[in-house]
Amino acid sequence: MDMRLTIGWLYASKMNIYGDRGNVIALRRRAEWRGIPVDVREIGMGQPIPPDIDLFFWGGGQDQEQAAVARDLQGAKGETLRAAIDDGAAMLAVCGGYQLLGHEYRPHDAEPLPGIGLFDAVSVAGPDRFIGNVVVESRWGDLVGFENHSGLTTLGPGVEPMGRVRTGRGNNGRDGTEGAIYRYAVGCYLHGSLLPKNPVLADWLVARALERRHGFVDLTLLSDQMEAAAHASAVQRAVLTR
Repeated sequence: MDMRLTIGWLYASKMNIYGDRGNVIALRRRAEWRGIPVDVREIGMGQPIPPDIDLFFWGGGQDQEQAAVARDLQGAKGETLRAAIDDGAAMLAVCGGYQLLGHEYRPHDAEPLPGIGLFDAVSVAGPDRFIGNVVVESRWGDLVGFENHSGLTTLGPGVEPMGRVRTGRGNNGRDGTEGAIYRYAVGCYLHGSLLPKNPVLADWLVARALERRHGFVDLTLLSDQMEAAAHASAVQRAVLTR
């Protein structure tokens, strides 16, 4: 089957901190290693959502960047993004991107920033900053990453979290949850970059994205000895240093 993966990188120049570009690199490489051509398109301010995106990535940013992006997403652009996810597109959103996929983000001493409401969630700037390694028990096994956020995210009663915190603070430091899932969209606070350390999640995103246009996809197995060793080492360090 002739397959091609098109990745839409949302706000690459404005929301790209803590090495999150590594997620795009991991997605691209893991598809290309399987012989699947990849097209990465940056979607910036004022640019519409292309209709042929299979997989979106959205990284984190500071409050000033989030305010500009929140304005840009109101109206047709945000509605188009939501419609793409409902139609089967996959997504990974980290930190600031994750917050703006909820109903709103409330920064310190500023007006609330409206999100697009993909997740039934609200984020509020808290008094403390959560910094450190995180291990999350999830449907993909243990996921490991690095959190650096003051935002406190509360999920609605029907929202599936990405997982339960084993080490770290997670969504809000209170309820033990980390991240959120809606269809094939995953939002979380895990920087680091997340996907190079967690190839199982990267492959799940690639497979789900391809299935939007090609039906069931059984990805060829890769030799992930190095990735598995790096993942195990990162989990061990995170657990030992908690």
